[in-house]
Amino acid sequence: MNGKIVGIVLGAAMLIAGGGMWYLQEYYFYDRIPADSPTAALAVTTATGSDALTISDFQGIDADSSPLRWRACATVQDIPADLTPYPDATPLIGPRWFDCFDARQIGADLESGAAQAVLGQTDIRPDVDRVFAIYPDGRIFGWHQYSEKNPERGVMD
Repeated sequence: MNGKIVGIVLGAAMLIAGGGMWYLQEYYFYDRIPADSPTAALAVTTATGSDALTISDFQGIDADSSPLRWRACATVQDIPADLTPYPDATPLIGPRWFDCFDARQIGADLESGAAQAVLGQTDIRPDVDRVFAIYPDGRIFGWHQYSEKNPERGVMD
């Protein structure tokens, strides 16, 4: 009988800990970015410098726990002509509840050429770039991605 009680207690503790971790990763650490926030101002890198975008329908999320948790969805009015392409753009999967950002679909569209990957800002945080996928119809999706400028560097630099 004592073994069953210990097993039930351990099983319940595992379920509570697992559920807590899931909740923390999926909901707790993320904050919505208000459309009037300075963080909601989007800019892209062009051949002549940086160009602020005029956007509408902005939705965004961010978290203090990691520089990679920033995501954005919007519509851009005028797409600059001389955008800086971003090679090896890989959209990162976000929380399920942020449904305007579908990383798998964006990645497939980048591979097929339906969307263009461009540099938003280099080193938004150390070794992290802001990357955008821009569609010809004006939809824009953004995320942060580790840059490959220093691939020989180790973790302990």
